[in-house]
Amino acid sequence: METNIGKKIWAIAEGYIPAWSNGPAPEFTSHEAACILNAGDKEAHIQLTIYFADRQPAGPYTLTVGAKRTLHLRFNNLEHPERIPLGLSYSSVFISDVPVVIQHTRLDSRQEANALLSTIAYSE
Repeated sequence: METNIGKKIWAIAEGYIPAWSNGPAPEFTSHEAACILNAGDKEAHIQLTIYFADRQPAGPYTLTVGAKRTLHLRFNNLEHPERIPLGLSYSSVFISDVPVVIQHTRLDSRQEANALLSTIAYSE
């Protein structure tokens, strides 16, 4: 039975990667993540664009999530076409060719007491 859950367009309006971290890397490196679930029978091809308040968008970044697989994408690890600047607010839009589900997570380890937030992204 095919499981075709999710949407093809997702947005995360709130993005920020702290410029420093407290604790051992990579587990406690401050980061933003998009957890992408592709529960369907076809591979997902996703284009990610990053938007800023005072400059042109970055991207598109191309992502692939296999059928019936998940991808935990750290925004810190994006390199091509450019790295995401640390300490700068941004937003992101994901456009997929098949339905997926996206959850947003941030680990802020700037203080010894770490902060973690998670939310489902906005979808259409």
